[in-house]
Amino acid sequence: MEMIINLIIQLVSGAIGGNIAGASKSMDLGKTGNTIAGAIGGLGGGQLLQMLIPALSAAAAGGGFDFGALIGQVVGGGVGGAILTAIVGLIKNQMAGSKA
Repeated sequence: MEMIINLIIQLVSGAIGGNIAGASKSMDLGKTGNTIAGAIGGLGGGQLLQMLIPALSAAAAGGGFDFGALIGQVVGGGVGGAILTAIVGLIKNQMAGSKA
């Protein structure tokens, strides 16, 4: 059950991070694109951070509520979502600007 909660936290925080990163005109993918790219990036970023720092897993806290693990999941998801949205947005806008 903790794993599903972690995934939901990562998806939501990634979507929020993606929309924040997409607020810049040079990285914007549209509202839906920012949300989807952010959610995927949040999932990847959160999982990567959890592999690097196993203490961020709620299961490491003995199944109880751990505020530190929650903050770690939110930060990992949000940063991952923002990074993926920024990368995809920059690539998309560079390709759109290079039409001949």
